[in-house]
Amino acid sequence: MRKSNEPIIKHISDFLDYIEVEKGLSPISAKNYHNFLKVFITWLKDHHLNKIRPHELTNKHIWDFRLYLSRKKDKQGHYLKKTTQSYYLRALRQLLNYFTDKDITSLPAEKIKLPKLTDKDRQIKFLTYKQVEHLLSMPDLTTLNGIRDRAILEVLFSTGIRVSELTSLNLKQFDLRGIINDKIKDLELSLAGKGGKIRTVYFSPRCLKFLGNYIKTRQDDLLAPLFINYSRNAGDNDEKRLTPRAVENLVKKYTMAAGLPIEATPHTLRHSYATDLLEQGADLRSVQELLGHSNIATTQIYTHVTNRRLRDVYKKYHSGSRT
Repeated sequence: MRKSNEPIIKHISDFLDYIEVEKGLSPISAKNYHNFLKVFITWLKDHHLNKIRPHELTNKHIWDFRLYLSRKKDKQGHYLKKTTQSYYLRALRQLLNYFTDKDITSLPAEKIKLPKLTDKDRQIKFLTYKQVEHLLSMPDLTTLNGIRDRAILEVLFSTGIRVSELTSLNLKQFDLRGIINDKIKDLELSLAGKGGKIRTVYFSPRCLKFLGNYIKTRQDDLLAPLFINYSRNAGDNDEKRLTPRAVENLVKKYTMAAGLPIEATPHTLRHSYATDLLEQGADLRSVQELLGHSNIATTQIYTHVTNRRLRDVYKKYHSGSRT
């Protein structure tokens, strides 16, 4: 364990090991925490605080970092959403909790206040089923990239899988011969999501059809990753693995090509998956399990569907509404 008088930056690698080993988070979650903390590290360096030690961190530093996040813009020139700002601040909270757990003097995690979210901030972006169908039809199926991209879009919508979970999939998890020969009409797969939580995801017959079409095109001696980047030179198994950023870019490209009213992301398809299930009659608890949410409160962001259904139930069954 590093000494408490070392700079905060020097503690990051130990913190990442800690949340993976002692807190049981998945490597994907640990990587996400690392990415969030990179913004804080960059801020420290930009303000000549790269040598600041845990016990030297003050409320003023936290306030200045929060102010920085509120004024920070993304690559599209948009200010960071409050929900996005919260991710960075929660990661910093966990770092302070780590210091406390390891008896390293620092600010209490409770000193980091999260932005207050309005109903507008909590609103989610999702596509209607008709819009999803239009998006899925965008890839050019006469090209290798198009065949692969259609399979990716189908998997995202069929399973509600997170983009990091999708890019972590490997060929060995699937019955390739059965899928290619169209002998498997539906498939369920267990995977580890956030916090190492195991859940089952389901592949529809249509999804398996396009996945089989993609697998047939693979001419790389079937490297380990399910989805590969054709533009990279062949190397070890993970060198050609498609990255989450690449998947985000392709979803954005097809969203623009489809002329959809919102700028969709892989997570938009996850929201659309959940919305579709609820609209077709699934209960909130079942959707919670399918999404891998630990807390039902997380699933309750889909109130745009549940509230509408409650209204319909009221109108149909309440005596007063039938007068």
